[in-house]
Amino acid sequence: MIFERIRTVPTADELLDKAYSRAARAGRGKIKEVTNRRELEESMLLTAGNIIADNLRNVASDWPSLDKMSDFYRDVTNILVGVDRLKMSLASLNWAASKVKELSRKYVGIMRKSEDPVAVRKQAYGRISSIVYDVDDDLRFLNDARNKLKDLPDIKEEPTIVVAGYPNVGKSSFVADTTGARPEIAQYPFTTKKITIGHFVYKRRRYQVIDTPGLLDRPLKERNDIERQAIAALMHVGDVVLFILDPSETCGYSLEEQHNLLNEVKRFVKMPVLVAANKVDVGCQPVEADVYMSTLTGEGVMEARNRLVEMIEAKEAEVSLPPSRKKR
Repeated sequence: MIFERIRTVPTADELLDKAYSRAARAGRGKIKEVTNRRELEESMLLTAGNIIADNLRNVASDWPSLDKMSDFYRDVTNILVGVDRLKMSLASLNWAASKVKELSRKYVGIMRKSEDPVAVRKQAYGRISSIVYDVDDDLRFLNDARNKLKDLPDIKEEPTIVVAGYPNVGKSSFVADTTGARPEIAQYPFTTKKITIGHFVYKRRRYQVIDTPGLLDRPLKERNDIERQAIAALMHVGDVVLFILDPSETCGYSLEEQHNLLNEVKRFVKMPVLVAANKVDVGCQPVEADVYMSTLTGEGVMEARNRLVEMIEAKEAEVSLPPSRKKR
């Protein structure tokens, strides 16, 4: 996960306490090595300045390049914290690091001409502290952003199937059945629900299957703006949608309600949709669908998966055609 390695960001007070404490310890350790008080004060000032500047730069460098990340993660970042605000805060930290370095060198020069190096160091500390406090809001914002982004699901740029449909129609079972392993379950910050991610390999190619409860399992009018943006972001990694119907209505929703959601999903998403009727092992009313399956018995599940793979391959083939040969 691209945000997982970002470390906790200190506040201005925490950073200054750390720098000045270490500078004081370094000063005490050099008492026997230096020949006069000026050298000791100079060493403390340079140590404090270096620690602060290095920590500010390290905070900024922890973040991945916002211009090089995938469209999905860039959109997610913009939804949750704001890309422009993030860029401004990172730039502010780099600015502050440069200013602290500059002030440290400047006051070392002043100290070498002064009769009171202790007073000069204290003056330098005051100026440096002012700069760090100037970016305290940025430090706090970055730590909050880090907490919001660090647990994002690890969605990769690879052929992806997005599973949709009302709750209890068999979406998670399809993900588990087709991936052949326990799916990755990750907290998704757009809702209080979770996103399920699984993978399977077919003809030496890896495919990603995503079930997004809370996003594509209720009518558009019931979703908030954040959820709508989340669906739009998900479209960057989705290649095809599997919409699962439950003709038995044991999911708790009528077939009419399910069809209404299906029609809405078809209008909303910009990718092919495969309709699967699930629970064919139980008695249920006739329903029109592209495939029929039972995630309980396994009947038709792999056939549905293979149809989805074929749809992805057809979509890729269409994209690779010259404009004159593409379907109108």
